[in-house]
Amino acid sequence: MTAHSPKSMLVTGGAGFIGANFVEYVLAADPTLLVTTLDALTYAGSLDNLSSVIENPRHDFVKGDITNRELVDELISGRPIDTIVHFAAESHVDRSISGPAAFIETNLVGTFTLLESARDAWLTKGDGKDVRFHHVSTDEVFGSLAESDPAFNERTPYSPRSPYSASKAGSDHLVNAYHHTYGLPVTMTNCSNNYGPYQHAEKFIPTVIRSALAEKPIPIYGAGLNIRDWLYVTDHCEAIDMVTRRGRDGQTYLVGGRSERRNIDIAREICGILDELRPRASGKYTDLLTSVTDRLGHDFRYAIDCSLIEAELGWKPRESFASGIRKTVNWYLANPSHFERHA
Repeated sequence: MTAHSPKSMLVTGGAGFIGANFVEYVLAADPTLLVTTLDALTYAGSLDNLSSVIENPRHDFVKGDITNRELVDELISGRPIDTIVHFAAESHVDRSISGPAAFIETNLVGTFTLLESARDAWLTKGDGKDVRFHHVSTDEVFGSLAESDPAFNERTPYSPRSPYSASKAGSDHLVNAYHHTYGLPVTMTNCSNNYGPYQHAEKFIPTVIRSALAEKPIPIYGAGLNIRDWLYVTDHCEAIDMVTRRGRDGQTYLVGGRSERRNIDIAREICGILDELRPRASGKYTDLLTSVTDRLGHDFRYAIDCSLIEAELGWKPRESFASGIRKTVNWYLANPSHFERHA
């Protein structure tokens, strides 16, 4: 095991959904850590997501793009950055189908820019000791599973099927190449579908909640039979922090919630919670469920075998899907302005 002790961390995409949760988590978990958040504040990121830490003296927010080499160099070389946790990515599959160019630019060129800057600062100008580049990726790079197939693991071949997953697969390969070619200290995690506070309103679970509360049709692709493994975002943040600090150099770890669900069943569960917490004037929220035309190339099933991170680092998800989804619904009920920002 390769221990790493972060002192000054650059978090890219830290104003987005998972990134903001991670910044909040790591500042609370490590009272000595300095965190610089870099985010371009596109549609996917908002300073409101960082409201709990924006005044923290150990946190500094910088607005900027990861493809801007001059800015990235200034941050990594001009500050005592010893750790990069790289979330910044275009990540919405539907957007990648209608406009793939941004995904290539951010996910491939942006990751390349960060790697080059880290290599220059840490290996060319520095001694490469006690530094780490952690890359956050997705289970979508592995393609689609049939219902009876075994879950993805660290040895599953890549088979991306959308412009989004292809661009993330390419960035994964770049990170591994920089480790093997240049000796850049790296770790990587491929996670299953996240859910929880601050998620963009266009994603599946927020869409179900938002549509239900607005008394609008709740859109379900096809018959809603597609299956995903769901991971509560704070559990994911804990896993990333563990891997960054204690993961093996050059190792990839798969992180999942062991909570496979069909989309239609998730929508029904959310409707049931809303029936309890905020009942409709008449009828049930499930009355609003509406089938819509399926997504192009819609992968049927994703599932993750997270045995490696459980065995090596002792990580396991703390939230069951039942507890996590209830926390999530409660958060959106308590924070209606989150939906208004994405209207």
